Amino acid sequence: MANALKIILPVGLLILWASIFFVDEREKALLLKFGEIVGSNYEPGIQFKIPFINKVRKFDDRILTIDARPSSFSTIEQKYLLVDSYVKWRILDEVKYWKATGGNQDNAGQLLYEVINKGLRDEFGKRTIQEVVAGDRGDIMDIMTEQASKKAETLGIEVIDVRIKKIELPSEVSASVYNRMRTGRELVARDLRSKGSEASERIQADADRQRSVVLAEAYRDSEIARGNGDAEATEIYAKAFGKNREFYKFTRSLNAYKENFSTSNDVILLQPDSEYFKYFKNPAPR
Repeated sequence: MANALKIILPVGLLILWASIFFVDEREKALLLKFGEIVGSNYEPGIQFKIPFINKVRKFDDRILTIDARPSSFSTIEQKYLLVDSYVKWRILDEVKYWKATGGNQDNAGQLLYEVINKGLRDEFGKRTIQEVVAGDRGDIMDIMTEQASKKAETLGIEVIDVRIKKIELPSEVSASVYNRMRTGRELVARDLRSKGSEASERIQADADRQRSVVLAEAYRDSEIARGNGDAEATEIYAKAFGKNREFYKFTRSLNAYKENFSTSNDVILLQPDSEYFKYFKNPAPR
């Protein structure tokens, strides 16, 4: 009996262990019998199955991401763009999901992206590059989400969101586009430089003209002021020296002597009876 218990007890525990399975709250589970679905929609916790006959397939119940390789799409201008997008999704009905994809995420992603790529091709073909990149990008993502959701219902999948990560020109087109952009910018730069040079010369010429006008007016005003001053000085001198003409001649002669004989080397050859020395001959005042 003891030996029998040693055999029966491990076997019983093995059969019991093979009869239960655990479903995590982050999972969905299917119970299969020879490939046929016999159980689904299990609550989280411990569940039971027939050992060695039933098989359990588990699927991730969290939000999943499918990030496909960039695809090429043509716009209404026949310009090709490389579009990189991704899909956020989750399993809603594990039975439909199993029947449609065999429980393979790659199969599910391929089926979803067939719908998304077709929709992107149609939407890009209706729009220009400017509209795709700037104006209608949000609208395109909303349309793709709606279209993918309709297809996903048949796969037992719920599409949470479809997003476009990046839109680029193909490498062979980018170089020519950038060259055209560079050439256009250089033309604009040269035009701006020529206009700036023209404006600079115009400003310089106007400044030179104003400078000449200001200098001419200043010289005119200074000459007028100098002439008025000289006239006024002459008038004052005339009035002052007109009171005693002989004294005026005497002071003028003294100033002349001082200027002509400022050094010991000054020599003047004159007749002794010259008018120049009349105040030396008769210095007495009158």
